[in-house]
Amino acid sequence: MTAPAPSTIRRWRKYLADERAEAAVYRDLAGRRSGEEREILLALADAEARHEAHWIALLGDDAGKPLRGDIRTRALGWLARRFGSVFVLALAQRAEARSPYEADVDATPAMAADERIHEEVVRGLATRGRNRLSGTFRAAVFGANDGLVSNLALVLGIGATGVSTPIILATGLAGLLAGALSMGAGEFVSIRSQRELLAASNPNPETRSALPHLDVDANELSLVYRARGMSEDDATAHAAEVMRDLTVDHSRPDDIDGHEEIGSALGAAVSSFLFFASGAVIPVLPYLFGVDGLAAVIASSVLVGLALLATGAVTGLLSGGPPLNRALRQLAIGFGAAGATYLLGLLFGVAAV
Repeated sequence: MTAPAPSTIRRWRKYLADERAEAAVYRDLAGRRSGEEREILLALADAEARHEAHWIALLGDDAGKPLRGDIRTRALGWLARRFGSVFVLALAQRAEARSPYEADVDATPAMAADERIHEEVVRGLATRGRNRLSGTFRAAVFGANDGLVSNLALVLGIGATGVSTPIILATGLAGLLAGALSMGAGEFVSIRSQRELLAASNPNPETRSALPHLDVDANELSLVYRARGMSEDDATAHAAEVMRDLTVDHSRPDDIDGHEEIGSALGAAVSSFLFFASGAVIPVLPYLFGVDGLAAVIASSVLVGLALLATGAVTGLLSGGPPLNRALRQLAIGFGAAGATYLLGLLFGVAAV
């Protein structure tokens, strides 16, 4: 048998190191979970161990001293050991999607298929985490982004009219407070209203007491299920099943989905208030430290630009999308809005003169 080329051995050893690192990530995540999620993560670690055994068998004596995994996998391991959060799962989802096994003749078709399935498994676990923090996280991201963009636009627009630095600073601080209060109140009302609307759509639990008294032949219970979207035949069959077994709670049909978790109204309001304020304070920082004129405009824009890149990247990571693309999109939208306001400020400033 022909000995593998040095480049092939290096590639196999890299795959071996990555499999070991990925298995360690899943074990670290499992250590911070319990129940079903823990079992799933440990099963993923076992699958990576099978892949590891494949490369060890190919390498034989060339396996040598264990190498370190690539920088992204090692970073995942570091995050998993310290945080074990949905961010790590979102990153792991992207890592699984980048598997090179489908294009590598030395990897078995089963290994390539495993990696595809692992991506979906991790996506499912990450989705659980996203759903758990959806309401509060949405309010936090929107709040921070709105604070950054709206207050930068306000500060630049007012500054472009030629007013003094104290007026710009006072305007920025007023915009911070007014916007944060408005965002917090708006989120509270929005979430509470959504919950009240959803509650109005839930079945009345007292309705079940009427089931034993329904006319079996007419069985108007089928109309309930038809009103919720079932076909006539399915609704009739399901209603008949309910009437045969009144000991089971069928107040909601099995194939009707429940409402998604939309988050706590108070949690969303507080999160929105705090993150709007934290975003809105960034554009006024240069003015707070005595910078004025063009230097303040540049400093404010740079600080906000960095913050927009950060919020865009975090959103991209959590959504499973490319962080860089989301960060640049966030930056373009924010600067576009602020730039338009700055030009309007220049126009009004010239008109006032």
